[in-house]
Amino acid sequence: MENDPRPTDEIWQETTNSPGFVDSRDCGLVDAVQSGWYLGDSNELFKGFAVSAEDSVLDVGCGAGGATLFCANRGAQVTFTDVVPEKIESLRARVAQTAARKAEGFVSDSIPLPVAANSMSRVISMEVLEHVEDPAAFLRELVRVGQPGALYLLAVPDPVGENMQKGFAPAYYFERPNHIHVFEREEFARLVSDAGLEIVRRDAFGFFWTFWMFLYWTLAKTTGDELVGTSHDVVQPPYPPLLNDWAKLWHQIIKMPEAAPMKQALDQLLPKSQVIIARKPL
Repeated sequence: MENDPRPTDEIWQETTNSPGFVDSRDCGLVDAVQSGWYLGDSNELFKGFAVSAEDSVLDVGCGAGGATLFCANRGAQVTFTDVVPEKIESLRARVAQTAARKAEGFVSDSIPLPVAANSMSRVISMEVLEHVEDPAAFLRELVRVGQPGALYLLAVPDPVGENMQKGFAPAYYFERPNHIHVFEREEFARLVSDAGLEIVRRDAFGFFWTFWMFLYWTLAKTTGDELVGTSHDVVQPPYPPLLNDWAKLWHQIIKMPEAAPMKQALDQLLPKSQVIIARKPL
């Protein structure tokens, strides 16, 4: 792909139209659903974290807005924040097409949040805490805005994959504005508890994406690509052919019901993320 003189958009369009192509993002969504995410039949954003039209949901660091849109499609009131104005504007337009009973989007670094105290019944913060200067202060602010009894869905990268990547990922991946903290599992749980929340459940998932990132960094080094900026915005298609092959292979594997125990074992061995569901005391 790197020797093809055509525009990258043209190359990617041709790639996606080729027989048998599987987009890594589509494979990742199938993998996530099998791990308990986006459960439409039970209205659970993640298993154990149900959302209804009666809920007031805050999504901090919303990014592309997958969690916000899931909640909005259930008719909930949704409030979403991010530091990138373009992401907020894009998500506002998409949420306007849903059944959300009310929606507000704010450009904010979350310290403080532009949200009233004790106002949210569901609070979501996924893959954000590793980026912030003061994780304890960030969590205290999340606790401030939750109602008594509110549920929290919190996720950060798992330390096993993060520490392994330090051996071959570029240095910028562990510098601002990227991952400036690597949370050991008990450290993450202690931060949540010290903020005043009661942990309801802990889980981990995402072997597919951990191995995907291992391949991504290796291929980038092979081709001499200079990768700078926010990692989530840098790691975008077109992807190298080998990554497309990995997505196709994994997609074929997890379509087999017999592969479920293997997937679960790998998700626990080398997860991308560790997840905590917590509750604010009554």
